[in-house]
Parts: sequence; structure tokens; C-alpha cells
Amino acid sequence: MIENIGNTDRIVRLIVAIAVSILYFTGILTGTLGIISVILSGVLVLSSLVGFCPLYIPFGINTCHDEK
Repeated sequence: MIENIGNTDRIVRLIVAIAVSILYFTGILTGTLGIISVILSGVLVLSSLVGFCPLYIPFGINTCHDEK
């Protein structure tokens, strides 16, 4: 699997996931919207740890800068 997520993209994804998790666990995001948001934040964390986002492939996006 080729990495297509750069360091800046990874950091932004982790910050957004942390922010959403804080909003959910403090009770600001509740109900169905809260559950969907937590699931999406889990996907953001997973994709940032792996370094691959499958949604980038159809759009041809690559934020990982290779030093070749």
C-alpha cells in the first residue's frame, strides 16, 4: 500500500479527531450525530496512523511528498 497522506495532513486529521472526541465525551455532541462523528474520527485516526486514505485515489490527491 502506497502512502498518500503527508505529515501535515496526518497532524490535521489527528487534531480534528481529538476535537470531535472531546466534544462527544463532554456531552456537546450527542445522539446520532455524536455517534457518527466518533466513528468518523476513528476513521481519521486510523488513516493518519496508516498513512493511506482510500478516498484520495479516485480524486488523484497525494499529500505525501516523496523525496526522490
